[in-house]
Amino acid sequence: MLQAPIGILGGTFDPIHIGHLRPAIEAQAALGLAEVRLVPNHIPPHRASPFCSSEQRLAMVRLAAAENPGFVVDEREIKRDKPSYTIDTLIELRQALPDTPICFLMGMDSLLSLPSWHRWQELLSHAHLVVSQRPGWQPDYPIEVAELLALHRTQDPQDLHRHRHGHIWLADNLPIELSATRLRALLAAGQDPRYLLPPTVASYIQQQGLYQPAP
Repeated sequence: MLQAPIGILGGTFDPIHIGHLRPAIEAQAALGLAEVRLVPNHIPPHRASPFCSSEQRLAMVRLAAAENPGFVVDEREIKRDKPSYTIDTLIELRQALPDTPICFLMGMDSLLSLPSWHRWQELLSHAHLVVSQRPGWQPDYPIEVAELLALHRTQDPQDLHRHRHGHIWLADNLPIELSATRLRALLAAGQDPRYLLPPTVASYIQQQGLYQPAP
């Protein structure tokens, strides 16, 4: 018998903010996820090195998880000494959780860039994809993504309970136009980040003197 599905949200989290957390909270409620695992990475494969250290980013993710019931921190990627590819993490999770549906949470921008991901064709062999999108937005899908959606999209959330992997579910989320880049710029300008990230994370950033204006 299958267990209740879990959500997986990976990222650099530099810092973690409501643009990460709010879609995950909505997916948790809409899909009845048993838990949401936040998976900070140590060496991101597709972007520049993070501003903050792995230890600092992990600390912020732990603080954010503590404020959200059902959220936990998975440290497997932060402990790797090589770039973290999603497929490797999903394979590890599938081996550890053979009877648990796994829902990999991502934004629409990530889905649109999926053909550039390492071994992207294998992702649905290990997990479902839960994609956060702005209500009413009609993206211009690359042909590979359009074909993937034609084969795997479902509008029935129960499919993510009945099967371990293999489905794509598009979630209409409350639109939040916030990126870590924009948030870092706001902090560097000395502006108040209130309501943009958990209060405990904001306090940690202030205490550690992170993302501060250049002297």
